[in-house]
Amino acid sequence: MATDHIRNFSIIAHIDHGKSTLADRMLELTGTVSSRQKRDQMLDSMDLERERGITIKASAVTMRYEHEGREYMLNLIDTPGHVDFHYEVSRALAACEGAILVVDATQGVQAQTVANAYLAVHNNVEILGAINKIDLPAAQPDVVGDEIEHVLGIRKNECFRISGKSGIGVPELLEAVVTLLPPPKDRSDEPAAALIFDSLYDEYRGVICYVRVFAGCLKPKQKIRLMGAGRSYVVGELGKFTPQMTPVDQLGSGEVGYVVAAIRDLHDVHVGDTITDDIHPAPKPLPGYVAPMQMVFSDFYPGNMTDYPKLRAAFERLSLNDASFTFIPQNSPALGFGFRCGFLGLLHMEIIQERLERENDVDVVQTAPTVSYEYKTTDGGVKRIDSPSELPDRSAIEEIREPMVKLEIITGVDSIGGIMRLAEGRRCKLVKTDYLSPTRVMLEYTAPLAEIVYDFYDQLKGISHGYATMDYEFLGFEAADLVKIDILVNKNIVDALSLIVHRSNAEHRGRKLLIKLRKAIPRHQFEIPLQVAIGGKIIARESIKPFRKDVLAKLYGGDVTRKMKVLKRQKEGKKRLKSIGMVQIPQEAFMSILDTGED
Repeated sequence: MATDHIRNFSIIAHIDHGKSTLADRMLELTGTVSSRQKRDQMLDSMDLERERGITIKASAVTMRYEHEGREYMLNLIDTPGHVDFHYEVSRALAACEGAILVVDATQGVQAQTVANAYLAVHNNVEILGAINKIDLPAAQPDVVGDEIEHVLGIRKNECFRISGKSGIGVPELLEAVVTLLPPPKDRSDEPAAALIFDSLYDEYRGVICYVRVFAGCLKPKQKIRLMGAGRSYVVGELGKFTPQMTPVDQLGSGEVGYVVAAIRDLHDVHVGDTITDDIHPAPKPLPGYVAPMQMVFSDFYPGNMTDYPKLRAAFERLSLNDASFTFIPQNSPALGFGFRCGFLGLLHMEIIQERLERENDVDVVQTAPTVSYEYKTTDGGVKRIDSPSELPDRSAIEEIREPMVKLEIITGVDSIGGIMRLAEGRRCKLVKTDYLSPTRVMLEYTAPLAEIVYDFYDQLKGISHGYATMDYEFLGFEAADLVKIDILVNKNIVDALSLIVHRSNAEHRGRKLLIKLRKAIPRHQFEIPLQVAIGGKIIARESIKPFRKDVLAKLYGGDVTRKMKVLKRQKEGKKRLKSIGMVQIPQEAFMSILDTGED
């Protein structure tokens, strides 16, 4: 098809503003899915997405649309809205020329709306504004239009008023996609160049690459080269998503589809790599993606029903489908061999853990997540660490630096006081206050990531009665007065329980942590001392009392020395048991260190 009849566009919005519902209506209006196939959240194919009602993976679909007697090909990429899946949105926008920015008529502009709009502008993507859910009783399209104009600079009279659920205004929006969004550039006479924007592994067909063709064309039986890996393959099948995988004879310039080429080695395929013709290759690869910076790190170890090789194979399959997830081998004296995994946030980590258990049938033990830090050595070098256990002795460190983020909170004016108190308690510094309307305000802070990544969002929602939203963007590392807390269980340091905190809060946090661990670790046949150490100095101790078997039950009457002899033997046995006994630490103990709230 000629490129001027092709439109590649994304739907971007804050979480739960109606992206997937709008995509459903478009599929219905263009006749891409029949009434028999129709269901809600058509493009959310994972069970997890359908259960949680959120989009996790960006998904593509090709639609045919008639306009003024001419047929157009619309390639739609539906994107997630949660801050943890921001990287999926950036990848989708790199494959598009246009985007529909959806805003809920009852909630207005939210934190992720602003972030996604700036991301689209950064990618030179043409934006169409759409105010969704206008048929709800609480809808305020005029107020929301003013907010869009004030915050995003999109004129309110140019925003389409639609309802993704009932279909009001969606035909006009589809017309606008054809008439207002730009077509891709015609580069059909250049050597083939296709960008891999996603991939997944199929047991029978190998790696399936999701591609956007920028130049030339791809055909079945063509010999292609992956420019990053330098490996060549023969195309077995090409196709488009309609939304099922449908084979086609060729993928031309400007089109979106998939490539199957019997790629068995998972390490050959990288998101952002360029596919080109092996005989007449493109002169240089397409600009790929900036590698995402992992914000949260956690250790995963094989559970009772899983061995190490099975866990590694599961991680390799997952990392192919999720380029923002990383893992490296790790060894812990307490937990054995496992992996140190990097995530974009806590929801991302939770989704990966669930996908591991569901899709790969593995059982894992997971340590409490931490953020990465930098430290400057006394000889002037700077090193980055992803785990508190990697921090060397304090004598070798000049300063420790923590990750800082730009935090944007959008809330109602009645919650400002409570949110400011919460932010101050987490060492956040207010940068500016911007009133979006008489009732809603945007607060911008500079905040330490470690203080906001765990339970800050939950507390924010509680203070604002569910109305506040937040978004954060990494700024860099900044020096702070930080110390490492070590936890000793039965006089042995457990690396996985170590954490780095601000000195002003260290002792209070350490004592609170011991109380939580005492409740989480079960009693054993011997007494278990729990200690907190800062820089080798013990600052607090708790004890888990042992079980006491009643060895005197069968002794009745007689000389007291008989009882004393039996009790002495029990005492010696417990001493021996303590010296060789291993303390069983449950999963709850590792997760209890996340709770920073008061008891």
